[in-house]
Amino acid sequence: MRGIHRGLSAILLAGLGAFATGAVAQEAAPAAFTTRLAGVITPFEVNPDGLSGAGGLVLTRAVADSRYVLIGESHMTREIPAFTTQICRLMAPAGLDAMVIETGPEAARVVDSLMRSDDREDLMGAFLSDHPDGVAFYGGRDEVRTAGDCAAAAGPDFALWGLDQEFLGSGGHLIGEMLAAEPGPLARAALTGLAARDQEATAAALASGSPADLFLLSAPQEALDRAAAAVAQDGGARVQYLFGLLTESRAIYQASQARTGDPNGRRARLMKRTLAARLAENPDARVLMKFGAYHLYKSINPLSQRDIGAYVAERAEGEGVTALHIVVEGARGSYAGYAGTGRPATERTFDMDTQEPDWRRDVVLARPADATPGSWMLVDLRALRAGGLASAPEEWRELALGYDIAILAPTFTATRVLGREAAPTR
Repeated sequence: MRGIHRGLSAILLAGLGAFATGAVAQEAAPAAFTTRLAGVITPFEVNPDGLSGAGGLVLTRAVADSRYVLIGESHMTREIPAFTTQICRLMAPAGLDAMVIETGPEAARVVDSLMRSDDREDLMGAFLSDHPDGVAFYGGRDEVRTAGDCAAAAGPDFALWGLDQEFLGSGGHLIGEMLAAEPGPLARAALTGLAARDQEATAAALASGSPADLFLLSAPQEALDRAAAAVAQDGGARVQYLFGLLTESRAIYQASQARTGDPNGRRARLMKRTLAARLAENPDARVLMKFGAYHLYKSINPLSQRDIGAYVAERAEGEGVTALHIVVEGARGSYAGYAGTGRPATERTFDMDTQEPDWRRDVVLARPADATPGSWMLVDLRALRAGGLASAPEEWRELALGYDIAILAPTFTATRVLGREAAPTR
């Protein structure tokens, strides 16, 4: 499946290197399949006061029937948070306990602590100014707004659950939380030394713009090993937990940076363990999940992995409930692209692929003739699966096995990034 970008690894690799891919011309989808596709497309509108149109009704019914609702996205746009807010509002009347997001558990605690405040954007901006690259994705203004909107709709018990590793610039915040947990003298001395190293590393990263200079990647292993021994002796449970988050996050990023081992698999296993623990504490929870699209395939994803979406799909079947997997993409537009530590985000434009197979192009070609230019398109992949996928093009078989509903927005626009980073620039 083609798209803008799929997850946190895209941001890391943007800062540490780049990949080039070639394009090969492909034929359009066969006519018979195009006819079938047209029969499962319905337009709808996403408005500030809700969803409207035939596709909106399909979504409303599907969401009502589901314990788990999963939104696979492209990051850093304005439109997907706005869409997510409407899904929150659909779920809230029957109960919405949590939104599960693509951040670390401690990052989610930060966002959770401020999402009900009237000045939540300013508070998030101040946190990110103190901790550049300290939170993944929720440095976007629209994401912070949506967290608050979902909390307002769902009620006082609603919470954010972060499953991922902590982000690249999280070292200083994690160490500060460890020191605030009142460790013993050995751990405190070691952590104070790490805090000083983090300040130096953050200054270096801000000067260079390279996330590789941040503490999580640049800290000497010997210093971390000494701190680990001290934390084990008198750190206490909370400090040991936080130190484990720091070292596991570092290991995943280092493996990704070196392109060795299985960092994506390790990351997926971490997310599954964290979600399992959360659901064990909240066995009847009804949750909304929002992650990069590759993470939420209900099948093996295009990276040949069973990620968190596959885990939820299997869990839901075992519980006898429904997990609804929705993928949302844009036909064209822009998103806020990562440009380095402390650097202004860049507004990156995109358009659906006219050379390689692209489900978005097929949807545009098959859209109803009476659909308005600004309409969103809903593709009911459940109906497509029910009719058989043997004759479907490969990209459609992959999509229909991975998701239940595909949604195409006509245009995406870049979100504004908070903190040291200014508004997106070209």
